[in-house]
Amino acid sequence: MNQSERQKASSKMGSELLINVTPSEARVALVEHGSLQEVHVERRMKRGLVGNIYKGKISRVLPGMQAAFVDIGLDKAAFLHASDIVPHTECVGENEKGNFVVRDIAELVKQGQYIMVQVVKDPLGTKGARLTTDITLPSRYLVFMPGASHVGVSQRIDESERDRLKSIAEPFVDEDGGFIIRTAAEGVGEDEIEQDAAFLRRVWGKVIERRRRKGACLLYQDLPLQVRIVRDFAGADLDRVQVDSQTTFEELTQFADEFMPEIANKIEHFTGPSPIFELYDIENEIQRALERKVDLKSGGYLIIDQTEAMTTIDINTGAFVGHRNLEETIFNTNLEATKAIAHQLRLRNLGGIIIIDFIDMLNDDHKNRVLHSLNKALENDRVKTGVSDFSGLGLVEMTRKRTRESLEHVLCEECPVCHGVGSMKTVETVSYELFREVIRLNRAYSADEFIIYCSPAVHKSLLGDESHLVAELEVYVDKRIRIQVEPMYAQNKYDVVMI
Repeated sequence: MNQSERQKASSKMGSELLINVTPSEARVALVEHGSLQEVHVERRMKRGLVGNIYKGKISRVLPGMQAAFVDIGLDKAAFLHASDIVPHTECVGENEKGNFVVRDIAELVKQGQYIMVQVVKDPLGTKGARLTTDITLPSRYLVFMPGASHVGVSQRIDESERDRLKSIAEPFVDEDGGFIIRTAAEGVGEDEIEQDAAFLRRVWGKVIERRRRKGACLLYQDLPLQVRIVRDFAGADLDRVQVDSQTTFEELTQFADEFMPEIANKIEHFTGPSPIFELYDIENEIQRALERKVDLKSGGYLIIDQTEAMTTIDINTGAFVGHRNLEETIFNTNLEATKAIAHQLRLRNLGGIIIIDFIDMLNDDHKNRVLHSLNKALENDRVKTGVSDFSGLGLVEMTRKRTRESLEHVLCEECPVCHGVGSMKTVETVSYELFREVIRLNRAYSADEFIIYCSPAVHKSLLGDESHLVAELEVYVDKRIRIQVEPMYAQNKYDVVMI
């Protein structure tokens, strides 16, 4: 099967996972109807921390923030808020567990105290990991809750099935903890539930055993990305899982045989002559997901800017002129943009506050239909989102829960030239800056001659269009000025040396 045939076959399938594993990293792509929807990347040296359980030490208590910093053995101290300290942990007294309220952090934890915590958010930028004392251990069908004494059931399961599953799981609850029944458990039998419960109890036993170790340490690490994704997506009507590593294929097959037998026959070892991500055009899709501009089929486009505080999305008609009038052109562009926005949020994994600047619409019905289209497009997103109405300035504010770092933050770093600004000084600006530097040095020190070291672009300007200004400067300071090119200098970098 050649590339075009594979892509046609892929477009006919509901959804599939493509897994690319190398010694340095694992990458997983979720493809639905031939379109890339999600990309997950885990590098061996930077494995995600979400789900990991640690024995941590309270390094600092911040009463004003109702929080504490916890040393869990990482470079940055992790963050624990008072609201994330739950009733069934060692931080809360027995008499308070029945009627839990958020208390003063200084009464819950003390500096130097050891505490068992779980990571709920990976470190983001300058912020450390976010922690909770509400420990949970997930498996295929169940989530184990140490210290709890009840069984919860996913809201997505209908009432009759909820009752059946609850009656199956309740006998497995004891003094160690209770369970939440996941959506994937719908329709499964008692044996599968019992196996999951036994597996989770074995894992929890290992955690308790490791807790006796001295100092801050890792007690439990979640499954590697490729196994975790298959586990979490198994209930999403997957048609196929293709993996290009023989070792990982065997690992996934063994895991599926033990915990997810219903998808074991869907796991395939990809042995094509071309890399799996290249064959399915995933590499190009990832590159496009790192660009600011997203082209729409109509000729319009989106501009996506991700900042530390929020993400902004601007919609433009571009080359789209429509067939009727301006209002219809604007409405159709905004309508098309809603689907592209939902896709990009999911693909780039953008979280937090998102501001969408739709093209101004005068018709209230058009605004309502655009909002409806946006909400409809977001229904396929597994991450929780919230969308507000149009503001007085014509903006739509929405939120998307942060679950992990965005694709840009995983794959890119700050530009060493512009330092994240996205622009740099012009040749003219740099030229005038170094002129002022020559004048400053001439007034402060005694020198016979000045040598200016600058980038090729500035050097070309100073010896060309700006050469008369250099001559005027020599007259002004009454010194000779030489211009030297430094090929490795960025445009805004220069040095002035006195001789």
